[in-house]
Amino acid sequence: MNALEHQLDYPFRDTLPEPGQAFEVAPGVRWLRMPLPFALDHINLWLLRDEIDGKAGWTVVDCGVASDTIKTNWETVFDTALEGLPVLRVIVTHCHPDHLGLADWICTGGEQKRWDVRLWISLGEYMLGRVMAAGDGSNAGGERAAAHFARHGLTDEASIDTLRNRTSYYSNLVPSMPAQYRRMREGDGIAIGGRTWRVVTGFGHSPEHCALHCEETGVLISGDMVLPRISTNVSVFDIEPEGNPLALYLESLGRYETMAPDTLVLPSHGKPFRGVRTRIGQLRDHHDARLAEVRAACAEKPYSAADIVPLMFKRQLDIHQLTFAMGEALAHLHVLWLKGELKRQFDSDGVIRFTA
Repeated sequence: MNALEHQLDYPFRDTLPEPGQAFEVAPGVRWLRMPLPFALDHINLWLLRDEIDGKAGWTVVDCGVASDTIKTNWETVFDTALEGLPVLRVIVTHCHPDHLGLADWICTGGEQKRWDVRLWISLGEYMLGRVMAAGDGSNAGGERAAAHFARHGLTDEASIDTLRNRTSYYSNLVPSMPAQYRRMREGDGIAIGGRTWRVVTGFGHSPEHCALHCEETGVLISGDMVLPRISTNVSVFDIEPEGNPLALYLESLGRYETMAPDTLVLPSHGKPFRGVRTRIGQLRDHHDARLAEVRAACAEKPYSAADIVPLMFKRQLDIHQLTFAMGEALAHLHVLWLKGELKRQFDSDGVIRFTA
């Protein structure tokens, strides 16, 4: 553990669910862990004991990407971890592939078509997921994404060409979307297993992220908004090129700061922990430090987002990681630009740079 992790309490220590197995973390709440084909190599998913219209079963929260390995793990869960009961609904916190990828497949009962249930998701997440699953590019690839990163200082032709040709990145991981959904909104109370889970929306990481908080049991399913070991990616992408997602994200964190200090946080990556207020303070400190680095750099000379990346990320990055690193560098630049601390200039080489 690093020094910051020592400030948090990990009640299950090093315990992790085995593939295809469920581990109970609170009454009626079970933890699943699925592999991912990225540097961030896992996602946590959740099963909530439930009853809808008098029918007993389970609510699934988040789904994993579309892959044969994860489908096999889910089939094991369906056969062995549900106590012979069906899935009654699928809740997805947000539209990123590791959360939404298999939603349609799970809603329709997996390989054996065991059930046909509704997807619950916010409007913003559903609509962006539909757009990207339809093959209209994505934040991570396609002609517009390549042009966006080139505009912000990515000059390596091989990397630009790789991005340009990643047109099916999202649709490969999210091959289909449910044609219908049920909308979740900020403050909604969802009755799950006889308890009320309140929807807590968050912005900056995605359009309209929905976490779930059960005050009665002191449990927060935080999705990607509050993670214990890493900071949530907050990026400016081509679809909203003048966006200010970091300001939105930092504002959203305020919704978690009023929760009880001993809240059990169930994050999408990393291990369940207690210490939500401590962790939010750490995240604020992290972004304050990054903003100070960006501010100091731009006081010396004009910097593009690509120039900022090695200041913020002191390690080798593959092309997948680089898109998120550039997006996050640009998010920090935009906070200062939109506050009037930096000015934006369009240089003769076609690159956008920022200076004090």
